[in-house]
Amino acid sequence: MGDETDVAEVTGPRTQVVHAGEGMVMPGLIDVHSHVGFGGQAAAWELDLSPMFGVEEILGAVRDRARSLGPDEWVVGGIVISPVFYAMGNPEMLAALDGASLGRPVMLRDDSLHNRWVNSRALEILGIDAASPDPAGGSYVRDAAGRPVGLLLGQPSTDAELAARRSFGGGHERDLHSARTAVSIFNSVGVTATQDAATMGAWLDVFTELDRAGELNAWIVGSMPAREFIESGPVGTDLFDTSPVRRSAHVRPDFVKGVLDGVPMTRTSKFLDPYKSDPFAPVGAPGGHVCPFHGEGLFTDEELLQLLEDALSRGLHAKLHATADATVRQVLDAVAVMRERHGEDPVFHIAHPEFVHPDDVSRFAELGIVADASPVLWFPNPMNDMISQQVQDHYMDRIWPLRDLHDVGTLVAAGSDWPVAMPVPNPWLSIQTMVTRRSPDPVFPGSLAADQALDLDTAIRAHTVNAAQAMGLAQETGQLSVGKSADFIVLDRDLFDMPVEDIHTTRVQQTWFNGRLVHDGSSPG
Repeated sequence: MGDETDVAEVTGPRTQVVHAGEGMVMPGLIDVHSHVGFGGQAAAWELDLSPMFGVEEILGAVRDRARSLGPDEWVVGGIVISPVFYAMGNPEMLAALDGASLGRPVMLRDDSLHNRWVNSRALEILGIDAASPDPAGGSYVRDAAGRPVGLLLGQPSTDAELAARRSFGGGHERDLHSARTAVSIFNSVGVTATQDAATMGAWLDVFTELDRAGELNAWIVGSMPAREFIESGPVGTDLFDTSPVRRSAHVRPDFVKGVLDGVPMTRTSKFLDPYKSDPFAPVGAPGGHVCPFHGEGLFTDEELLQLLEDALSRGLHAKLHATADATVRQVLDAVAVMRERHGEDPVFHIAHPEFVHPDDVSRFAELGIVADASPVLWFPNPMNDMISQQVQDHYMDRIWPLRDLHDVGTLVAAGSDWPVAMPVPNPWLSIQTMVTRRSPDPVFPGSLAADQALDLDTAIRAHTVNAAQAMGLAQETGQLSVGKSADFIVLDRDLFDMPVEDIHTTRVQQTWFNGRLVHDGSSPG
């Protein structure tokens, strides 16, 4: 490290010299919230649906994929954005999906990753019919006669995922390929470390296997689910206890994951103020026609305290999904208890704090809680349009209060929530829109809570050094510093010498991880 003279003193005949030219060299980016296995799985094997697709485009893509499959193979894919997803909640759309599927079972994910749209063949495989009661933690959207119409909300989505997975062959090799694909995609956009936000034991085994073979080109911090999450396998303390043996040089299963609520688009987040009334809600949708409806939490206060005790007693930290102000406050209250009992060392993340009551903003810093700022949704887009139709208007005035949190001293760390929020991770779009609070797409004009914008330096720190600190990697990576892992990237431009509105077009020329070139975007082809 140093100026040109300093570097020349340690440059020898075997040194590879890379000239950045008009570009920029910076630390590798760090994504504090992703789903590595699921993202790689989607990219490598599944039907990729653009978030901009409407009904006809989705049905056409399903039909094209179905033509290439055998009669019992599943069409699996996403993402179906919330407004489109809920438009499917009727018998006519179920019939349309049945026609497009050509008899194959279909499962499509919504933009929250909490819900699924399936066809009649899939309902048959799952054993779901008019007589099926709604399961704990979820529901089936039904028509006026009580017949399921193919929308699975909450827990039934896990059943659909497991049924589809059972139909695939080559499970372990398939997972290894999925993980390699995910890390390669991350490297291509400059990411050299990520925190997997819901890491089942099977995925930890895949990551450590690759790492021990010298094939893992990123740090991965695991977050072990407290409860069942999409896939089967041990969860809770049965999984937490395996953390020491599922650890390797670059794989750190150091966190537990608790999901305290859902997402506001589907009225499954828990708010202090009630949702707007929804007279058009499909039968079985959360809240239905109930008014006032605040949403429902997924953990009692006692259950949350027990989860945190289970984590801290094993030397683990906690990432807690809480999107609305009521569940955010529940986490703050629980962490206050933990601080009294266990001191300042444990790390706590609140993931997706879209809505924070003004009285609670300062408590993030006071309690040393990380604001896990993901997904990339702090600008006008279809998902926020859907949220605005559900929540009281005043909430949208302070959505994603990143400036308020930063100003009181909160550590703000950024993530992508890939593949939930976007088909591919795009940290450059994330950095730009943290600063502008505007979409680069003119289809979505205006700004979103513009007074919550951050400056460019703070946005970059949220994607590098802050995220490293949040994930427990501050001693290893996140900065260009002597003694740390050689995780750095070469860009095609200087981020500080260009219009901020153009940052989303940044291209990564090279990505280096642990001193190895793992992505070369500057070579022809």
